[in-house]
Amino acid sequence: MKPSTNRMINRIKSVYMFINQQGTVTTQELVEEFGTTPRTIQRDLNVLAYNDLVESPSRGKWTTTQKKVKMTS
Repeated sequence: MKPSTNRMINRIKSVYMFINQQGTVTTQELVEEFGTTPRTIQRDLNVLAYNDLVESPSRGKWTTTQKKVKMTS
């Protein structure tokens, strides 16, 4: 796996765990927490939403779904 792919997977996993711990977060909070651009965070959220792991109850806010996730390193 390319280093950039591995970095992306790790960031997406971290974004999911952060949202799960916080409950509900805004896109801007994620940008500040992870030090990336809003576009990068949006791409990560799109991957998580596509896999039914997060949802947006209102514009710009995100929360995790009830889907069970098995975390591996």
